[in-house]
Amino acid sequence: MMQFDLEHIWASMGLLSKLVAFALVLMALASVAVVVERLIALARQASETRSFAREARPVMEAWDTARLMDIAERYDRSALARLVAAAVRRFRRAADAGEGGVPAVELARREVSRRREAISADLRRGLSVLATVGSVAPFVGLLGTVIGIITAFQTIASTGSGGLGAVSGGIAEALIVTALGLGVAIPAVLCFNYLTTRIAAVELTLERSAGELIDEMENEHGRPSGEQGIEPKAA
Repeated sequence: MMQFDLEHIWASMGLLSKLVAFALVLMALASVAVVVERLIALARQASETRSFAREARPVMEAWDTARLMDIAERYDRSALARLVAAAVRRFRRAADAGEGGVPAVELARREVSRRREAISADLRRGLSVLATVGSVAPFVGLLGTVIGIITAFQTIASTGSGGLGAVSGGIAEALIVTALGLGVAIPAVLCFNYLTTRIAAVELTLERSAGELIDEMENEHGRPSGEQGIEPKAA
């Protein structure tokens, strides 16, 4: 009589079923690696962004761009710090060189737009793995189901018997691999949705902060005759 324990089922599985199960295990490991790496990266990003915001706020109010860039470069894991550093660097270079007929503020705005796209891509690094696993794993499990059913029918054909004992091995393979596929896909989808929500919140914060920075440049330091505003304002 067959015992339905995992070790016995694994021993009775055919080569194709084992390959399917192994592929699902690899998908699970890849998903775990992505989730852990993204959670750590987002936690570090949030921590450095809070520290950068506290330190940079008074410097921005004084519009000491040189010091602001120095502060931003120390927090290289903060998406906000990288965005601010890129915008201020572009603004200073344009203001100092008097490049073309495009105002320095407009050049800074374009730099912010480009950097936001790059930062968003960096924040979402690895999410395609979760999306792929979440969508493909159920079908891989279904493939295991089909292979298990084929095994069951082959057993019936070879034994000439259609009893439960003759087909239980194939049915067990089908159910176990199917369950494994769902067990891999469901957490991947949940983690993908969670990380996407967190990243969208970071992107919204970046958009709001970038708008505030550009407003500060336009209102206080973007006047045609006042591009000397790159220096700290007098007390």
